[in-house]
Amino acid sequence: MSPFRQPAPVLGSVFVSPPQATRVLSKAIIGAAALLLVLAAAAHAGRYHDYSCRTPSGQTAPVDGWSRSTTGTYTYAENTCSTGGALVAGVGDQTERTANAAMATWAFSAPTGATLAAATLWRAGDSDGGGAVNAVYESWFAGPGDLLSPENAFGICEAGINCPTGIGTTSQPLAAENRLAVPTSNLGAHLYMEASCAGASGFKCPVNVGDAHGYAAVAYLYAADLVLEQTEGPTANNVSGPLTTDQPVNGTSDLIFSATDPGAGIYEAEFNVDGNVVQRTVINENGGHCRNVGQTTDGLPAFLYLQPCLKSLTADVGFDSTKVGNGIHHLIVSVSDAAGNTATVLDRSIIVQNELGVCNGECDGHASLHTADTQLLRRTITRRYANSGLLLTGQLVDHTGAPMKGAMIELRQQASYPGARNVLAATTTTDAKGGWKLRVQRGPSRLITVGYRSRSNNPTFATQLQYRETVAAGVRLSAPRGARPGRPFAFRGKLAGGYIPRGGALVSLEIFFGGEWREIALLRTSHRGAFAYRYTFAAIGPTTYRFRAQLPHTIGYPFASGASRSSYIHLTG
Repeated sequence: MSPFRQPAPVLGSVFVSPPQATRVLSKAIIGAAALLLVLAAAAHAGRYHDYSCRTPSGQTAPVDGWSRSTTGTYTYAENTCSTGGALVAGVGDQTERTANAAMATWAFSAPTGATLAAATLWRAGDSDGGGAVNAVYESWFAGPGDLLSPENAFGICEAGINCPTGIGTTSQPLAAENRLAVPTSNLGAHLYMEASCAGASGFKCPVNVGDAHGYAAVAYLYAADLVLEQTEGPTANNVSGPLTTDQPVNGTSDLIFSATDPGAGIYEAEFNVDGNVVQRTVINENGGHCRNVGQTTDGLPAFLYLQPCLKSLTADVGFDSTKVGNGIHHLIVSVSDAAGNTATVLDRSIIVQNELGVCNGECDGHASLHTADTQLLRRTITRRYANSGLLLTGQLVDHTGAPMKGAMIELRQQASYPGARNVLAATTTTDAKGGWKLRVQRGPSRLITVGYRSRSNNPTFATQLQYRETVAAGVRLSAPRGARPGRPFAFRGKLAGGYIPRGGALVSLEIFFGGEWREIALLRTSHRGAFAYRYTFAAIGPTTYRFRAQLPHTIGYPFASGASRSSYIHLTG
């Protein structure tokens, strides 16, 4: 029972006091110009992620869909996300409060036609102002309906009852202890976060010293991963362009159509040939809003805005027919919205007829690539960034096993982060014995492919070898060798190898103390990977301290966890 309230019924493990509860097609068509247009929207609901304040990897994100309100004096609803902070709902400790007359609120509203199918929050808070009889400082979350109804409350921090020292940590926004999965029963069109003095009408919360920031009650929302569900999908019409009539089809053939969507907006055109997706094209990135930022584990796209893509547009999308072989194929083109709902735009049979291209070497579509070091194929290559370069060698033979000379061999690599492109890194030509040699430059964790195309414009390799390399981050740290108590000095460092995420990467500055590494500060690098931190020793006796910078693995940064060499600083008297 709460020491600050009269006996009350129990809501889960939270006490409430009357009269007010704690607020807590496809059909194939034969013929050169035959086609079928299906304009109906998808029958099932689609889903997509929206990130607020921070992405799962720590980059700054907007707070689209959130609004604030305050009641009473010294109440605060602030947005510091853009500077690495949080959405803050706080009640100051400057004055006595009448119950239910001082509150700060942040409210999230899903867009029209969408609801929350899942939500994960990273939050912290406290209620250090305490309480009195029938009035108490508290913070909580609620959804989906009335903020004041007890059945809608969850994640409650109530002084003297269930939150004696606060919830979560303010030092590491994305710490595991800050993670809060919104219960299924609290999902809907709305979410709320509030801090207040609550209790029975007429009673008052005391004037007590609050936390270090002067809050008697406060809630911080550092990040939200919101999964939105949209039931109504897109429609397409006014279909035209060469791809609707051309026979045969060759090179890149354009398809023109209009599309509308009532919710998250038009996202991609998908080209399906003979039951396989061979091309996906984002139709309009809408100034970067309609760009999948990834970092999900369920395969769904993720965006930084609730309605990321254009609701209505006219598309002109080219189909690259060289992605499939010559011959008769069944083509279905569909358009999807950001939630993954689809509508069919075009369904027809096509005849693909492209030039075969220049012959590569002996033009053997059944050639084989061999490597001199088969061990590299059987395991993941694990190295530090400084040693991540490789020398790969091997032999190309034809279908009879004879060496193939004068054939071009490609080296391609794909960095290990969501959405990374598979890019051409180098080429070489086989010697008289079919031998090839390729030097892989230093780089990130990646998939490395060595391949041979039998003809220059073949969309796929006739034969290939693939190597997987995990590369520890290259972290540099510099610091003076000596320091004096009370005099500040600077640590400086940098991440090697590029690929820094937009918004920088997180680096932990640590000291070796008491037999273990302990974090001093969590720093964000610049877009070039540089970081710095000012530090001052307290007035203690002469000794030597050991420091390092350590980078934890994050999804958006294609390097494994790595640490700098230790820096030793001698503290003089």
